[in-house]
Amino acid sequence: MRILHTSDWHLGKMLENINRLDEQRQFIDQLCDLAESEKIDVVLVAGDIFDTYNPSSAAEELFYEAIDRLSSRGSRAVVVIAGNHDNPDRLCAASPLANKNGIILLGYPASDPGVWKSESGGVAVVRSGPGWLELNVAGCEHNAVIITLPYPSEARLDQVLANDPDEKKIQMAYSDKVKDIFTRLGQNFRDDTVNLIVGHIFMMGGKESESERAIQVGGAMTVSPEALPSNAHYTALGHLHRPQQVKNAPCPAYYSGSPLAYSFSEADYSKALYIVDAAPGCETKIEEVYLSCGKPLKRWEAKDGIEQAIKWCEEGKDCNAWIDLEIHTDRPIMAEEQKRLRELNPGIINIRPRIISEAEEVMDLKDRETRRIDELFIDYYKYKTGMEISEELMSVFLEVLNEDNEEEKADLTAETSA
Repeated sequence: MRILHTSDWHLGKMLENINRLDEQRQFIDQLCDLAESEKIDVVLVAGDIFDTYNPSSAAEELFYEAIDRLSSRGSRAVVVIAGNHDNPDRLCAASPLANKNGIILLGYPASDPGVWKSESGGVAVVRSGPGWLELNVAGCEHNAVIITLPYPSEARLDQVLANDPDEKKIQMAYSDKVKDIFTRLGQNFRDDTVNLIVGHIFMMGGKESESERAIQVGGAMTVSPEALPSNAHYTALGHLHRPQQVKNAPCPAYYSGSPLAYSFSEADYSKALYIVDAAPGCETKIEEVYLSCGKPLKRWEAKDGIEQAIKWCEEGKDCNAWIDLEIHTDRPIMAEEQKRLRELNPGIINIRPRIISEAEEVMDLKDRETRRIDELFIDYYKYKTGMEISEELMSVFLEVLNEDNEEEKADLTAETSA
């Protein structure tokens, strides 16, 4: 059986107000082409399909188009679980229609897809229960038993364990609860099936990036790798945006990462997904496939000043990338200079001056006392950012300042009246 593992699409996610839906569409094209060319039997999508609970209609349209193409008219199984960014109910709303095409949408840890067969006859769920299913795909010699763990919040885990007569399980640590679920559901694994896990959790030791909104990274909602059952052929994980193997896991366990770089902390990271060949009684073969879709993220540091940054732009450096630019300078960067940089390279998103000076001019207390607060704020903003303050920000500052003054006057009047 050939399995394709992907996750963390974050459809609709912006980069500093830059719409990246076209780049995400490029990824979907590459993903679907890969599923066809590599003759994939099962696609596992390990959560965070969307970036928000209420995705845009364009993001939802791209998702439905993607799973329809991946299913290849019901001849290929597609299993999708919800991540911490996804609305479980909204993600699964299309299940009655999806099931007919071999697509399984699961929103909660104890989701049960039921027993059904796609209209094409290519995919069938032959057995299932809360948190697991047995899948038959036409052309595959063996069935797959899949443990599914959509994003398990503390409340959702307690709900899964609520019907267990052992009250001590409710009091267990988060990692132990997840291990208990895997151990119990792992009893459905057999020697004659391909045994898989797909989950959206944070495994201890995983490498993070700034683009993840942490589940509770490094805290109470971290799962020990030893929680995974040793008889799984492969564990497909979602949540972390770097492709990586989980160290010290008793079975092959990987994060496929996000298909695009979603923050400048991921600049120059390679993006990938995994193709897995698994069969009962055989060692699992795992291939990392690198992605070429979307614009790369680059960080520029112009240590020789704005002239160096302008030269890079004129030379066409990183002309097809999104750029975070830091400029070493001894003065504020003027609006005209910023405009010219962005005209030369429209991919420049951030321009951050780093003020370099041998000695900082410090205004003494007497000088400060003779100046208005708005003048002081203008100087402070320029000192901290190296930029001239915008009219909009200055207007907000004055508005807040006036509100504070009104409150102080009201309090003083009340005290005088009393």
